[in-house]
Amino acid sequence: MSFSSLPGSLSSSSASVHPLQPYGWDADWEAEFAPFAEQGLLPGRVVRVDRGQCDVVTADGTLRADTAFVTPNDPLRVVCTGDWVAVDPDGSTPRYVRTYLPRRTAFVRSTSSKRSEGQILAANVDHAIVAVPLTGDLDLGRIERFLALAWESGARPLVVLTKADLVPDPVTLSYLVQDVETAAPGVPVLAVSAATGEGTDVLAAVAAGGTSVLLGQSGAGKSTLANALLGEDVMDVQVTRDVDGKGRHTTTTRNLLALPGGGVLIDTPGLRGVGLWDAQTGVGQVFAEIAELASRCRFHDCAHTAEPGCAVLAAVDSGTLPERRLDSYRKLMRENQWIVAKTDARMRAELRRDWKRKGAEGKAAMEAKRGRWV
Repeated sequence: MSFSSLPGSLSSSSASVHPLQPYGWDADWEAEFAPFAEQGLLPGRVVRVDRGQCDVVTADGTLRADTAFVTPNDPLRVVCTGDWVAVDPDGSTPRYVRTYLPRRTAFVRSTSSKRSEGQILAANVDHAIVAVPLTGDLDLGRIERFLALAWESGARPLVVLTKADLVPDPVTLSYLVQDVETAAPGVPVLAVSAATGEGTDVLAAVAAGGTSVLLGQSGAGKSTLANALLGEDVMDVQVTRDVDGKGRHTTTTRNLLALPGGGVLIDTPGLRGVGLWDAQTGVGQVFAEIAELASRCRFHDCAHTAEPGCAVLAAVDSGTLPERRLDSYRKLMRENQWIVAKTDARMRAELRRDWKRKGAEGKAAMEAKRGRWV
């Protein structure tokens, strides 16, 4: 099927010649950009942002532009890698990014600052590839956290277990894949080795279908995997340690790269902290089986702690729902509720009322008990 026959693509007269087509340019972006084209501005996609400037790929090649007009106080509105932007035409000195087009998707996490701000990591992403190294114990809770943010972003998540060559026993490898699948319902899980090429063809086929962002902790092998998809050593990598097969992260900026087989890839620095940011829908998607069980609880507002007729607790007791999953669900829901409350005055007020109600109920229960004890 040709690109021009795909939904939302450019017309056949321009699709075959537009230089930005390999970077995801289509008819919908062209329509969004029309008002800026009338102003003489050029379309381009941000491939890297650093030090108040960014690299933008345009029909005339990659240029360096100033971001002074797209760095507002709101960190979620700052221009980022993956954005489609309107940039000054050739001849302007200096050249500025004047604005960016409305984002189709955005991968956002909360920062570690006490101001409870959100940080946008990548924009207009179709696939969120979560890289998990097979060089140590699997942290299923961290995987669930990444997936919650991925689902919330609007992208389609995929878990990639990197360095699969370090697990030579196929039976052990299959068990590890199954463990991750239990933490990622509805999400493909793929074992990959950049050293041997295992699974890279499948991953390349997925990445060819749009824009993919590569996420994971430091030393997960993201840059090595990016090089394998690119077919050349574009991203710097560090030699792995002989002790545990782990590497150190070398990517310090988010870089957008066109893949030879189609699609584009955004490589990101290693993420130590992955805080949720208003990701209730994403958490619900990750724990879809708990949401389905909750619909069978006797009480519609069941907290799944000690209520009679709780289908979730019954599933834990029967062994059909791992207790670890329920604990992880509770933890992420509490965290998400807290971050939303810190940034939403109405939610804060509702939480305070809820806490007061529960406190009054607890006090009444204690007084009733004392009455019985007298």
